[in-house]
Amino acid sequence: MAQQDGEPPPRRSDARRNRERILEVALAELTHSPAVALSTIARKAGVGQGTFYRNFPDRESLILEVYRFEVQQVFEAARQLLGTRTPEQALREWLDRLAQYASAKAGLADAMCEATRAPATPARWGHAPVTAAVELLLAANEEAGTIRPGVTSEDFLLAIAGLWHIGTHDDAHERAQRLFDLVTDGLRAGAPGARHEKNG
Repeated sequence: MAQQDGEPPPRRSDARRNRERILEVALAELTHSPAVALSTIARKAGVGQGTFYRNFPDRESLILEVYRFEVQQVFEAARQLLGTRTPEQALREWLDRLAQYASAKAGLADAMCEATRAPATPARWGHAPVTAAVELLLAANEEAGTIRPGVTSEDFLLAIAGLWHIGTHDDAHERAQRLFDLVTDGLRAGAPGARHEKNG
């Protein structure tokens, strides 16, 4: 009896794995088709309807949880890049990854829009991790003198807002690169260390 009271239920790890499996399948299915039926996700995840709805009572709760996980990975990428790159390189590579994310998750963005009836922008799909990533990158670059001082995360997110309107056209990557060139050139203008770095 004491053992039952003091230990987690035996099925708790199974429940965790079921939840993770549902999210994994939901990410793939929603990215491919925003209108995929929840019953299809449950079937491909290998769980019953009861298990599915205990974890995610409706479509919106599922989509929001998938986004929460995915956006957290955006923050983790910023931290990892700063550990292996110069601040300036980390910022640019993070932008490239963000563009890939936006393109690959176009279907999921459509699903998010449908579920929340709101624009699929960072401010709507879990702004905190994205803002934290931007603040981390900007702080490192300002300390290194590679960007102009005083740039806020809000300034930065407004500057790259065009990314969310590029879509998935054949030239989407090139268009994103041009946008990021403009943004990073603007950030370097007036940077105290920019001229010094160019001169070696």
